Amino acid sequence: MLPGLWAGMLLCIAAIATPAVFAALQRGDAGRVVGRIFGVEAWTSLALAMLLLAIERSRARSAAEAGRGSVLSTEMLLVLGTVFCTVAGYFAVQPLMPAARDGQGPLSFGQLHALSSGFFGLKIALLAVLAWRAAAPGPISRPPSS
Repeated sequence: MLPGLWAGMLLCIAAIATPAVFAALQRGDAGRVVGRIFGVEAWTSLALAMLLLAIERSRARSAAEAGRGSVLSTEMLLVLGTVFCTVAGYFAVQPLMPAARDGQGPLSFGQLHALSSGFFGLKIALLAVLAWRAAAPGPISRPPSS
C-alpha cells in the first residue's frame, strides 16, 4: 500500500498543490512556496524509499533463500529508480535553477525546469508500476491432488 500512497502524494503535489499556489500567489512568491513543497517532498521521498528498500531487501532475500529469485528484485530496482529521480531532480537540478533564472549557467531555466519535471514524472511512473506490482495477486497455492 505504501507505493500507492506515495504516488498519490506526488500526484496531489503535481495536480493540485502546485497549480493552486501559482493561481493564488504572485509568481515569485509562488515559486518560493512551491520550492518549499518540493523540498519537503524530496526528503519525504528519500525516507519512504529507504523504508521500501528495507522491506524489499528483506522480501528479496527471503525469496532468494527459497530459490525463487535474486536478492536484487524488480521492486528493489524500481525503488532505486525513485531514489535516482529524487536525487537528480531535486538535489542536482534544482540548485542550478536560481542561477539559470538570472541567465547564468549552460542551461536555461526552462530547460532545467523541464528536466526536473521529467524526473518528477518518471518517479511517479516508477511508483505507479511498483504499486501495480505490489497489488498483483501472488501465486495461488493449490491443495495437493489425491
